Amino acid sequence: MTLLNELQKTENLVRRHHSAHQTGTPILKVSNLSLRYETGFALEDISFELHTGERLAVVGPNGAGKSTLFKIISGVTRQTSGQVQVFGADPDGHICIAYVPQRSQVDWNFPVRVKEVVMMGRTGKIGLFRWPRRLDWERAYEALKVVRLEDLADRQISELSGGQQQRMFIAQALAQEAELILLDEPLSGLDTRSQEEIFEIMDRLQEQNVTLMVALHDLKLAAERFDRVLLLNRRILGLGEPTEVFETQTLLRAYGGQLRLLETSDGLLALEDTCCDDGDHFHSHPER
Repeated sequence: MTLLNELQKTENLVRRHHSAHQTGTPILKVSNLSLRYETGFALEDISFELHTGERLAVVGPNGAGKSTLFKIISGVTRQTSGQVQVFGADPDGHICIAYVPQRSQVDWNFPVRVKEVVMMGRTGKIGLFRWPRRLDWERAYEALKVVRLEDLADRQISELSGGQQQRMFIAQALAQEAELILLDEPLSGLDTRSQEEIFEIMDRLQEQNVTLMVALHDLKLAAERFDRVLLLNRRILGLGEPTEVFETQTLLRAYGGQLRLLETSDGLLALEDTCCDDGDHFHSHPER
């Protein structure tokens, strides 16, 4: 993702007609959503709701459609059929949605500073070719403080660690004043300390009633750190509390031959053969 791609995305954003939020409606409602290519369905008949302040983990094997679902909700990709509503209206009418892509999709060698990336989140508020006002810079620096990157505001993005890169994009979403943030594999490639920093930020956002939808591979983290989980493999195979969704037969339906299950003293250990480039990846969940 180059800076030009980002500018094009925000240009489309500022052209939207800003719809008012309808009271009493879910922040996100997905109804019978499908995306079909010539080779078959990428997503089929997806329906669920999210409510303000909720934290939902989206899990499933590679190719399950997690990123595709996020891109449709954020307006990056168009569905073949079905409907997405944000506060009761088409998502194109809202600037309260922020999509944070996988870090692997970003050109980290592009010469741009941290504060400039965060300021891109303000484009929907100020217009594409207008200079940021004092208020906009204040919002950007407030966002950097939330993710503890204010001391790195003038640093080139190529100089950031993986965890810092992820926090920068969360700051961009905060500068946008997003109420619904879609995080696509935000923990991928991060060490335990960096992952914990991301969760601390998520906790603070949830306290502010920011709704979070997070794609991840780790079933143990999904079970321990999220209100609900959505198990996806092109269709929804489970949706609810982790203990309800992470049942052996349901997991085998989702992962098929990619998953091996082992009983341990800590619960059921899931070994997914293909979710990571470097071989087997270990997960566990609390089923006994």
